[in-house]
Amino acid sequence: MTRAASPPPSAATPVADPLGRLFRAQPDTAVTLARIWDVLPDARLVGGAVRDLLCGRAVADMDLATAVAPEDVMARLRAAGIKVVPTGLSHGTVTAVIDGRPHEITTLRRDERTDGRHAEVAWTSDWREDAARRDFTINAMSCDRAGHVHDPFGGREDLAAHRVRFVGDARARIAEDALRILRFFRFDARYGGEVPDEEAMQAVTVLAPMVERLSVERIWSELRRILTGPRVERALALMEAGGVLTRILPEGYDLPRLSALLACGAPAQALLRCAALVRGDARVVADRLRLSRADARFLCAAREGDAPHPDMPSAEIARLLAIDPADILIARSWLRQAAEAGRPDARWDSLRHGIARHPRPVFPLAGRDVVAAGCPAGPRVGEMLGRVRAWWMAGGCVADHAACLAYLRGVLKD
Repeated sequence: MTRAASPPPSAATPVADPLGRLFRAQPDTAVTLARIWDVLPDARLVGGAVRDLLCGRAVADMDLATAVAPEDVMARLRAAGIKVVPTGLSHGTVTAVIDGRPHEITTLRRDERTDGRHAEVAWTSDWREDAARRDFTINAMSCDRAGHVHDPFGGREDLAAHRVRFVGDARARIAEDALRILRFFRFDARYGGEVPDEEAMQAVTVLAPMVERLSVERIWSELRRILTGPRVERALALMEAGGVLTRILPEGYDLPRLSALLACGAPAQALLRCAALVRGDARVVADRLRLSRADARFLCAAREGDAPHPDMPSAEIARLLAIDPADILIARSWLRQAAEAGRPDARWDSLRHGIARHPRPVFPLAGRDVVAAGCPAGPRVGEMLGRVRAWWMAGGCVADHAACLAYLRGVLKD
């Protein structure tokens, strides 16, 4: 098993008293958890909550586990006056809502059958058996009310060593859920060291074809997180080396172009980085990944159309803004800067600042204005609007309603 040479910038040495640190920083959380523990004294914080508490990171989701059956969990919470929602009863999960904040509570489980995408589970009272079904050792820890961290698979040591390692046999964990291939790269980028775990890397490489069984929605969900997470270039390079990247982006990819974008200091926006990464027709990629309409529109627009440049006159910038919104132009500017400069540049930053502050020009005429000026209703109305709009845009989009009407009357006389 390969140990990391040195930690990534995002890693942290595990803290000694995770609960104490949490409660000092968030006293309201202490009160909330105390209410749950009064009802379910055996419950423990699990998974990412424990991992991030040990790292000293902020924890968004305080998920818990218990040996109590889900129906009994719901009954106990309701008896204590706590709102409870059966969010995932088939998998033993209910959600306690306290002061508007949700806390998932899941009954200990073991997998009865898995097919690489879905699992049939049964309840258990064995904490180790439940931990054994988790993906990585750093996600298999639990913390009880007394603050004792239960760590059956050495996750705390791995966290300190900046090592992302599968629980037990890596291939068996991946066979249970192929999404763990992509999760490995995401977690390794955030918590791993310079060298990935050898067994894990061998497993994801051998089982890389399994990602093709995953729904594209699950693939995009993980890829989005990878693109916005730390050490993006390293994660994608490992995915390429393991034969994974080509399977989730069969249209092709351009790692140097993404590297150039990152070198410019572009923001951690998934769609912007995806626009730099993917090759080919962005519409094909958007359709295959089943992006939302808004995401697909952004991805395609970022790759198409005129891109602003620091040397452009203000009238041309205004013309571009009349066609596309500021966020699209800013995205195109990052991609153009990556292609032409590949490094930070204050002129490009100033350009984007100006675009963001510039009010978007609005063409002042409508079809009714053309009709009122004497043009019969019909196809010629659209033609006249187009001619006036072209003139308005050529002039930097500054002509007002009166000026556009005057130009329209002149066109109608011709």
